Parts: sequence; structure tokens; C-alpha cells
Amino acid sequence: MADQFTTAIEDFDWEGYEKGETAGEKSREELTRTYDESLNTIKDKDVIEGTIIALNKREAVVNIGYKSDGIIPMSEFRYNPDIKVGDVVEVFIENQEDKKGQLILSHKKARASRSWERINAALANDEIIKGFIKCRTKGGMIVDVFGLEAFLPGSQIDVKPIRDYDVYVGKTMEFKVVKINEEFKNVVISHKALIEAELEQQKREIISKLEKGQVLEGTVKNITSYGVFIDLGGVDGLIHITDLSWGRVTKPSEVVQLDQKLNVVILDFDDEKKRIALGLKQLQPHPWDALDPNLKVGDHVKGKVVVMADYGAFLEIAPGVEGLIHVSEMSWSQHLRTAQDFMQVGDEVEAVILTLDREERKMSLGIKQLKPDPWENIEEKYPVGSRHTARVRNFTNFSGCVELDEGVDGLIHISDLSWTKKIKHPSEFTQVGNDIEVEVLAIDKENRRLSLGHKQLEENPWDVFETIFTVGSVHEGTIVEMLDKGAVVALPYGVEGFATPKHLVKEDGTTAAVDEKLPFKVIEFNKETKRIILSHSRIFEDEARAEARTERKPKRQPRKAEAEAPVAAPAIEKATLGDLEALAALKEKLSGK
Repeated sequence: MADQFTTAIEDFDWEGYEKGETAGEKSREELTRTYDESLNTIKDKDVIEGTIIALNKREAVVNIGYKSDGIIPMSEFRYNPDIKVGDVVEVFIENQEDKKGQLILSHKKARASRSWERINAALANDEIIKGFIKCRTKGGMIVDVFGLEAFLPGSQIDVKPIRDYDVYVGKTMEFKVVKINEEFKNVVISHKALIEAELEQQKREIISKLEKGQVLEGTVKNITSYGVFIDLGGVDGLIHITDLSWGRVTKPSEVVQLDQKLNVVILDFDDEKKRIALGLKQLQPHPWDALDPNLKVGDHVKGKVVVMADYGAFLEIAPGVEGLIHVSEMSWSQHLRTAQDFMQVGDEVEAVILTLDREERKMSLGIKQLKPDPWENIEEKYPVGSRHTARVRNFTNFSGCVELDEGVDGLIHISDLSWTKKIKHPSEFTQVGNDIEVEVLAIDKENRRLSLGHKQLEENPWDVFETIFTVGSVHEGTIVEMLDKGAVVALPYGVEGFATPKHLVKEDGTTAAVDEKLPFKVIEFNKETKRIILSHSRIFEDEARAEARTERKPKRQPRKAEAEAPVAAPAIEKATLGDLEALAALKEKLSGK
């Protein structure tokens, strides 16, 4: 039993022990101070470092050197799935001792309090950081970085276009900070920036080995309206839409598909801007080289209309071989029209080769040549004196242009519209689009033009008027229009005459006015120019001169027979029986017209 006791302390203070002092020379306060110094001195709301000493699915136990360990939910370490026992982490002291005597810590709040410092340092030092992709948002993703929500644009996820954003949700990835807005607490990060430096090096190496004409295999990376982007293995090239096929391509998707592998040829590249122009059609022989060598001018060809323009249409007679049908070669008609009046894109058309240049790879075509030229036998179909129905196309100041048939035009001068009516403009007689009966007066084959007349369809009434409106005859007329040089007077049978101002003075000295009906004497008649000059004043002036001559003659004794004969008063000249018959026939013809 004696072996169970240890040797007594020689300098043990028995008196102090009796008084309750068991620490030898040290007081209780000193012992307490020594104990406190052996533990971390902590305060609520402080951020300190702690060591993970235990982990499970729900929480982590962290030792911060305090009298008790703290508990942190594992959800706060979601951004770092590689967390393990022994890792040193920052913690935020929420409560040194809760109701259960437990030390409450938060890793999330510790990260948040230090996050802005770390993010600014990461931007300044171009540091690579880790983040947890929480969810999708408009235009990109929301990423948890140091407890903060940072924005990852869709264009900064990868160097390749991303089609499905959802596959990245829940992943932890490395990023670089590219932009910080301190005022709005916004952070923009990029994963693409991490691999761009490596890709730039790869691009430089690839471009340094490129040569024009070199054929490479690539993968269709993206399709746009203007071309196709090809991945050449770390560097992209563009096939412009015009270099996809020798034929015309409306949509690049008609030729290639996404992720399709194909061979392309290098057309050009730019070392500085890293641009590479590629071609696909250049790997195929040019269709002009395979064109039938026996094809010549005058041959008929069939094709499909691929492009329309106001000036013509492009006809594809073989893939990559096109000819232009100018609008002037679509119809023998000389009237201005657009190509859309004759054909549309997609129409199957037959045409005649007009010109063929194999070196320049150009061809002009025509479709009007499929019909005979109407002017080849114009004298047979439209001889002088023949009568036809024409369609009014347009007017000039002195003529109307009409079309008798496709490509056969004629002109009607205003003087050939009516025998009697004074026409100032063709629109007074007819309208554009109306049909009109004409007679061929002359043929100008060289200029492809006919001279036509309308009044020639009837007999010339001026042959009869010549016997009625003789010089000196008097007729009743109505003033229908007053001009500076005189008045237009409507005479019987639809004829118009003209009276100068001095011939419009009445016997009382006043001047005749519009709509006034007066007797007029014919003082000039010209059948060739169809002009009748009238005078109202001449009637009473001639009577006055006659009376004056009578007064100047000596009076003689009238013979008995003369004395017995009654004196006849001057009267308006009357027409003879023959004139009346001619006028009746003329009136019937005019009324029928």
C-alpha cells in the first residue's frame, strides 16, 4: 500500500491549505488569468479563423481555440465541395453561448464581411477564384462567390456558344472577376476569360502555319444569315454565303448543318485581327467550265428565275451558270415596263441566247425572240389605208400614242383626230386606255412607227362646207369663246369660225360678248387649213357703203317695168336646192356620228 503514495512536497503550504489556498504561491486570480490566456479571447460579431475538426452531411464542427467548439451548417460550404477535416476557414461569431451553452458560428457571414475585400483583390491581382452557380437569370447565371451573388453573362461561360444553360446550374467552376460596381454592389465574372489566353496562344500557333489554298477539316460552329463559322481546332474561320456554293444561296442552312464536319479551303487570313476567310465552293469545279462546249448564240435554253430586278431577271440554266434577261428583251413592245410584269422568282422559263462570253462567264438571254418580230412583215399586216382598232397608251402635247399589237405602235396627230373640231390636246378627244378606230396613213419601218389617223375613217365634210360657207355668205353664229386675238364662233353643222376684235363691233358701237347670237359674214374660207374668218361688223359696213354709192350716182328716171317692180330688202343669203340636199346628207352623217 505504501507504494501507492507519492513523495510529499517538501515546501507545501499547509497553512494556506487550511485557509483554502491550494495553488501554492499563486492566487486564484492568477490561475484564472493563466487559464484565460490559454484560450482565444473572442467577442461577438468578430471574424476569426477556425479549424474543422468534424464533418457530417448536415453540419461541420469548428475549433476556434475557445472553451467549446462551434457548429456551422454544411449548406454554407456548398460553394466548396472539397471541404475536409483540418481545413482552416473563416467564421463569424454570432453568439458565444446560446441557451444550450453552444458556441454559434457562421461561415457565410464571415465570407460576406470579407468578400468585397477579396473580390477587389482578385480583380487587382487577376486572381482565379471559385464560385457556385446557383441559378439561371436573364442573359446569364447567378454565381455565389465568397458569399456574394455575382453575374456570369451567357457570353462569358465558354468560348463556344451555349445552347443549354441549365446544365451548368449546381456546378462549382473557376472564374475571373472582370468588373465591379461598388455603388450598386454588382460583380461580373467570367469563365471564358480563363481559357481565352490559352486559346489565343493556340490561335497564334495555328495561324502561323496557315497558307492560302490550304485545305483543312473543320466543324460547323455557328450559322448566321451572312455565312457559316467553322471551328478549325481552336481557331474560327468564316465561310461567307457567297462562298458556300457556285449557285445562289438564300439561307446558309440550306447547304450546311450545325456540328457538320467538312473540308474547307483557306481563301485569306489576317494575322493581326485573327480573321480567316474560308471557302467551300472552291473545292468544286466551276460550273462554267463544265458548260456544254457546243452551246452557242441563238440556241434555246431552259432555266429557273433566281433573282428579279426592275431592269431584268437572272435565269439559272445550270447550278452556278446564270444569264440576264433584260426587260427590253422580254417583249417587242417599246412601252416602259418592269420585269415583274413578265415573270417571278421560281418560274421555269425558256429563253434564247443573245450573247455568250465564256472567258468573262457572262450570258445575256431574251424571250421576245421566241415570237416573230411584228415589224418583219408590217406592210402585209398593216398596209397603208387599212383600218384597225388600237389601244391609247399615252399622250404628248400634239399627238396620242396607240398600240395596235404587241410591239406595234403608232402616232395620231391632233390634226388627224377630227375634221371639224379644233383640238388643243388629245385628252379632249379620248382617254388613256380607251380603244380608238384608226387608219394607217404611213409606215416608218426604220423607226418602228406608224402614222395613223382617226378622222380619215369619214369623208371630208369640208368639201361640202366649201359650197356652203362661200365668201360673202351670211350665217347665224354663236360666240362660244373669247380670246385675246378674237372670238371663236360656232356655226351650223358643228363648224367653228373665227372673228377678230374689230369684226365683233356691233352697229351701236358695243362689242359682242360670249353666248351672243349674231349674223356673221364669211370674209375668208380655206379648206386646206380648215379656217373660216367671219365678221359681224362687215354686214352693216357693207350696207352703209352701198347706200353711200347709191346717193353719189345721178338720179335717172326709172323705166316703167322697174317702177312697177317691188324693192327687195337685203337678206341673209339662202342655200340653193342642191346645197340643201348636201347639207341634209351631211347633217344625217354628223348626227349618226
